[in-house]
Amino acid sequence: MTDLVPALQGLSPIASEYDVILSDVWGVLHDGRRARPRAGEALTKYREAGGKVVLITNSPRPSPPIHEELAALGVPRSAYDDMVTSGDVTRMAIAEHAGTDVHWVGPRGDAPLFEGLDVGFSDADTATAIVVTDMNDDDDEPGDYEDEMALWLERKLPLICANPDLIVEQGDRIIYCAGALAEAYRAKGGEVIMAGKPYRPIYRDALRLAGRDPGEGADRSRILAIGDSARTDAAGAARIGIEFLFITGAIHAAELGPVDEPDPALVTRLLGQSASAARGFMPRLFW
Repeated sequence: MTDLVPALQGLSPIASEYDVILSDVWGVLHDGRRARPRAGEALTKYREAGGKVVLITNSPRPSPPIHEELAALGVPRSAYDDMVTSGDVTRMAIAEHAGTDVHWVGPRGDAPLFEGLDVGFSDADTATAIVVTDMNDDDDEPGDYEDEMALWLERKLPLICANPDLIVEQGDRIIYCAGALAEAYRAKGGEVIMAGKPYRPIYRDALRLAGRDPGEGADRSRILAIGDSARTDAAGAARIGIEFLFITGAIHAAELGPVDEPDPALVTRLLGQSASAARGFMPRLFW
């Protein structure tokens, strides 16, 4: 019988076991509208005790504006040492289309992703690639893009996805992300390129920022990942061989029983799909 993933009474009981934490942002430190103060306090106390924290997020924008966004939401700068975003690592894939036009799907607020890159923008019928940063509107679903995807497939355009997340918590509702559109395109036979979680490029950059060897076979025993997504955070931790702390009270909350008292059997079953080495779970991160 599989051992159940244990419920943890805060980060403090296990903090001394790790030198580095790679922490998710949205769903852990904030919900898209406001900070979660106890989470920021927990990571601050971990750093005060000598630990290093690198935030690792599937935000489609480069990290500089995300620092500003976190500050505006009330996330303390004392909670982390550095940050890497999906946008940071996705820029390399976009740069391969230098000198051409790409077709951009996503909100105009994601424009910093393209700053300094030699690409223009056009309709899909003349572009060399599709770049999806998120849905055009928060109310959009992947099915709303059926006609567009038909053209992309006809032209055999690669889709560069700057945010592999399928869904995200926004206050009291769940919205679709770029990853949902990318997976719909992949299911139809389209080529999809992703570099954010759970894929290796973003973890290589995070480990370098943490001062750890990003190479295969490096000792990862004292590195902990924290996140709220089984598909991205847990799977990514498993892929690079680090232990995982699951925050259950966000996008998976409805699947796991009462929000404040998740069912360990349901948590274990969900995380089993990712093959992650789960250190434990808690509804919200706190010290």
